[in-house]
Amino acid sequence: MNFVIGVFDLFAYTIPGALYVAFFGYFGAKLHILTAASIGGVPTVMLVVVIVVLSFLLGYLAYPLGEALERIVPRRRDRNPVELSLQRSPAAKDRAFLKENTHLLLCALQLHDKEVAVDVTRLRASGLMVRNCAPPLLLGAVAAIVEIFAGKHPFVAAVLAVLLLSASLTLVAQARKLSLWAGMKTLELCFWIPEIDEKLTADAAPESS
Repeated sequence: MNFVIGVFDLFAYTIPGALYVAFFGYFGAKLHILTAASIGGVPTVMLVVVIVVLSFLLGYLAYPLGEALERIVPRRRDRNPVELSLQRSPAAKDRAFLKENTHLLLCALQLHDKEVAVDVTRLRASGLMVRNCAPPLLLGAVAAIVEIFAGKHPFVAAVLAVLLLSASLTLVAQARKLSLWAGMKTLELCFWIPEIDEKLTADAAPESS
């Protein structure tokens, strides 16, 4: 379980946070706040630890930016994991677990078989990583646009602006795809959990009464 949590934190927070660190490092260098002399005087081990901690904290603090960007970017099509899973597994049409939230089903899957649930957790973590990497790339695109007018290499800055903007939008689309795959994987694995429908029906019966 510790390994799974470590992977989730690395993917969802630390890797996107490292992009924010790179962006602010560039910003600090442009303002002459960070220089080679000031960085060179810091021990290597301490510098690595500081960068990793800052990456995690920035990734955690900037997490809402990824959510906001995903809501803002229009969807080309809205795909439902339940509908897609039924196309692949028609036998599950009348199963009770299809009516439950996929996050609840993931908990059931983790209780049933932690090793199998790791695959779903990694898919979710990868989707969050990809989504949360989109905002810092968008900030990089904005910085590149500024460099077109204020820098010495406007052509290079223009190319970078187009590439970073395209990459940011593409990452949002790919994050949605990974989230869809995680939902479908959860449903398809829960299809094979013994008595999951009876358990869900038994838990819902007292509430309805």
